[in-house]
Amino acid sequence: MYLKSTLRRQLLALGMAAAAALPITGFAQVQHDGSAAKPLRVILIPADGGTEDGTKKDFQPIFSAIEQATGLKFDLKVGQSYSAVVEAMCNGAADIAWYGPASYLQAKGRGCAELLALAVRHGDSVYYSGIFARTDSGINKLSDLKGKKVALGDVNSTSSFNVPVAMMIESGLQPARDLGGINMAGSHANVLKAMAEGLVDAGGASFDSFEKAVNSKAIDPSKVKVIVKSSPIPYPPLAIHPKVDAGIKGKLKDAFNQVDKLPGITKDQIRGYGGGKVDGYTANVSEGDMAKAGKMFELVTDQVKQDIMKKASTR
Repeated sequence: MYLKSTLRRQLLALGMAAAAALPITGFAQVQHDGSAAKPLRVILIPADGGTEDGTKKDFQPIFSAIEQATGLKFDLKVGQSYSAVVEAMCNGAADIAWYGPASYLQAKGRGCAELLALAVRHGDSVYYSGIFARTDSGINKLSDLKGKKVALGDVNSTSSFNVPVAMMIESGLQPARDLGGINMAGSHANVLKAMAEGLVDAGGASFDSFEKAVNSKAIDPSKVKVIVKSSPIPYPPLAIHPKVDAGIKGKLKDAFNQVDKLPGITKDQIRGYGGGKVDGYTANVSEGDMAKAGKMFELVTDQVKQDIMKKASTR
C-alpha cells in the first residue's frame, strides 16, 4: 500500500513537471510584504522524509532571528512533496521556498524563483550524493548494479534520484532496463531504511542523509558501503519569488549574510539540509553555479523518469 501511494504521488509529480514546460503569463496572487497582516509565506520541501514539525523546527530559529532583526513576519509550512513546493511558488501562494537544486531549477525555468541564500558548512555551500550498497550484496562498482534491487527517493529529488540515476546512465547502465528491481522509496531516509532492512541491495541518497541515519542508529555503517560519490552539488537553496519587493529582498539578503551573528539565535540552532548544523548562510549566490549543477542530471529526461516509474510499479 505504501509503495502504491508513493508511486501515485510521484507519478502526479512527474505530470506536474511536464506541465511546467508551459509558459506562465501571470500570477493569480500578489506576493506578501512581510507585515503582520501579510507575513512572508515560506514553504519547505519535505527533504529526508522529515516530519512537518521536524522540518519546521530546523528552520524556525533562523526565520525567528531574521524576524527579530528586520521586523519582517514569516509563516512557515512544509510542502507535501517537492512538486507541491514548486507549484506553490509558481501559483503565487508562497514568497520564499526551500528547494533541492533540481526542483529549484524547475521553478526558475518557470520564472517563479530566484536564489536567496545557501547554507555554508566548513567554508563551502556544497553537498554530495552517492550510491550506497549493502556489504553482503556483491556490489563493488556501478556495473555490479545490473540485476540488483535499487531504492531511489522522490522523482524530483536531486540527490536521491536525479544524480544517482545520472551516474548510472553515465556508467552505461539504463536503470529501467538493467536493474533487477526499483523501489521508489520516496525519501532519502526510506532509501536507507530499505537497505538496512534488506529490501534492496543498493540505493541513492545524500551523504548528509547517510550521516544522519548513522548518527541516529537507523543504519549500521559496517553493513553499508559507498559505491560512488558524486561531484559537489550546490546546497539546497532558499529561493524567493521574483515579484517580492526589492527592498524586502535586500533586507533578507543582508540578514542571511549575518545570521550567525544575529541576536536570538545560537550557533547550535543554525541548521540546514536534513537538520544538519551549518556555520551560517550566504546570499552571495550564483545562478550560474546552480545552472551548472543542472548539467549533472541532463541525462535524466522525462522519458527516463517515466521508464523508471513504470519499472518500479512492476512487482
